[in-house]
Amino acid sequence: MRHFCSYGPVDCKAYFCVQRQALIATGVQQLIGSPEEETGHYFTIWAPRQTGKTWLMRQIKQKILQQYPDEFTILNFSLGALRGMEEETNFPLAFGRLLKTELPSHPQVSNWDDFRQLFSKNEGLWDRPLILLIDEVDTLPLALIDYMVAQFREMYLNRENNWLHGLALVGVRAVLSIESQRGPPFNIQRSLKVPNLTPEEVKELYRQYQEESGQQIKPAVVDKIYQSTKGQPGLVSWFGELLTEKYNPGLDKTLDEENWELVWHFARTREPNNTLLNLIAKAKDSAYQNFLTTLFTTSNVPFFFHQALHNYLYLHGIIEPTLETSSSGEKQDVCRFTSPFIQRCLYDALSHEIIGTETPILALAPLDELTDVFGGNHKGLPLLNLPALLTRYKDYLARLKAQGINPWSEQPRRKKDLKLTEAVGQFHLFNWLRDAVGKRCIVSPEFPTGNGKVDLHLQCGKQRGIIEVKSFVDSYQIKSDREQAADYAKNLGISSVTIALFIPVLEETVLEKLSTIKVVNGVEVSVVAIGWV
Repeated sequence: MRHFCSYGPVDCKAYFCVQRQALIATGVQQLIGSPEEETGHYFTIWAPRQTGKTWLMRQIKQKILQQYPDEFTILNFSLGALRGMEEETNFPLAFGRLLKTELPSHPQVSNWDDFRQLFSKNEGLWDRPLILLIDEVDTLPLALIDYMVAQFREMYLNRENNWLHGLALVGVRAVLSIESQRGPPFNIQRSLKVPNLTPEEVKELYRQYQEESGQQIKPAVVDKIYQSTKGQPGLVSWFGELLTEKYNPGLDKTLDEENWELVWHFARTREPNNTLLNLIAKAKDSAYQNFLTTLFTTSNVPFFFHQALHNYLYLHGIIEPTLETSSSGEKQDVCRFTSPFIQRCLYDALSHEIIGTETPILALAPLDELTDVFGGNHKGLPLLNLPALLTRYKDYLARLKAQGINPWSEQPRRKKDLKLTEAVGQFHLFNWLRDAVGKRCIVSPEFPTGNGKVDLHLQCGKQRGIIEVKSFVDSYQIKSDREQAADYAKNLGISSVTIALFIPVLEETVLEKLSTIKVVNGVEVSVVAIGWV
């Protein structure tokens, strides 16, 4: 029986796979060109890690060999062996040795003149049009990529004298020459992005598993896998590995939502995944950390591909542009995380990075049993008293202050007014809640609108509660926040919701006036003002 494969090119004989024929045909057409054209195209194939770039390259090669067995020579090789190479000269010896190993006749290539001569119609290595595919281009130093691309650009302009009919450079980001002073290597419009799997393709993968194994998977589970990953191929197959192999309760049992919830949890907490670890490492980089934390609390950050920070995170699969309509009716691209799974993992990682995992003092007073928090109900339904719980959080902040500890002293602040970013309060409260009630409740961040809004959900047996974290803007904004919170709770069938309102004021009289309880559209909305500076 075949298996799921989340790393490396997928062999359809050994692993579940989907035949992305339309995508393959596009790649072939790019390389071969149309009948009225004399030559093919030089272009780039790009996508984040573990999305199927190498698989696509190999499929394109096989398709060309089948359709044009005698018309073209096709050659593909990878520059992966040069990973970590330091830049020595404009033509490193290691690059020359790799070409000698990979190319026919094993030529000695010592400089860029020799390199261009390889493709010459008069003295080159080939006797017919050549299709060339070069994988792992990003492993080269940027300067070397620039030099190499410059040679291909010259050949592109002098195609009548060389055999290079079609060229594809395969990589993540550098193949687009984002950081090159020379600009894009060719017509960037012909770059081919490898898209995520569609919902139908994800269903097909899991249909193949069910057919070959005889084990049923509830359709809701497959839907959750797609929604959580947005079809990212490596993650879709990784969840398949975890669900059908490592955490499979037995082929005689149907894989249901309970099995999925277990896999979802372990995927975030204990299972190593190189792609995920790579994204988290990039998110923790000081160059990107502040921007990403902003996305958790700001919903309308415009996306611009030409901004270095945006295109770096986009091309590495952390954010993507989403077209939205502003309140004024204007269309704009805004930054969104690429999937709920990536967003949740980054939320956990950044909250640990910024706040830490341990509280410097006890989260609760030693004799506090939280009776008023867990002992009540609302309209006959068991409900958490979250305003009472947030009062404990305020007490915790006061106890920190009494011991000379300021949890906000070195936290990220906005450049414009030096106020603490809303995400800091979000992360700090989240970590405190897990420490204070984590043994009695499941505390989880939820992202109901994708970006710019994070709600903290508490599930304590049959008792449920929602805390929305906000930063004070003005009194008018509080009214809008109440209405939005009420609508959200009503949609979830919950009769009350609590807003934790962080405000840069410590006067208790001001905090008390801002802390209110009002009924909005049949939902009880409590506002608890929390002072921070």
